[in-house]
Amino acid sequence: MKLFQIEEPDGSPSDPDMPGAAVGIDVSGARAEVAISVGGNAVALADRDGAELDLTVPPGDAPGAAWQSLLEGTRLRAERALARPVTHAVVVAGPAVAERVQEMAAAVGLDLLRVLGPDAVAGNETPAYAAAVLAEDLAPRPAAS
Repeated sequence: MKLFQIEEPDGSPSDPDMPGAAVGIDVSGARAEVAISVGGNAVALADRDGAELDLTVPPGDAPGAAWQSLLEGTRLRAERALARPVTHAVVVAGPAVAERVQEMAAAVGLDLLRVLGPDAVAGNETPAYAAAVLAEDLAPRPAAS
């Protein structure tokens, strides 16, 4: 029997204490959207065929469990699409749900870098893309060694 070891490209194991990816999440519409930005270029993250998640945004007065489930779903979509952990986010949310989003993000292990109101996004910009670009700018960087 032969054993083999799978390693990271540089040969060292990944550090579990390193920050994961930072994404933009828009919960200001009927369905949540998730995006990531690399070099200021944002792209929407979608589910794989056969693994679709229902990211319908609950009403503002919905129980916390509904909001927690939504944020867990957005994080899961991003982690599946990126094949890496997601630890940080910028969220676009209406003022009526901003506080709820902050509470539930902490419950699902997402560090919120900022919560934006829909009016903070330029008229021709997709909210999830704008949030993703800002998340890229605000994301913690690994310490130089």
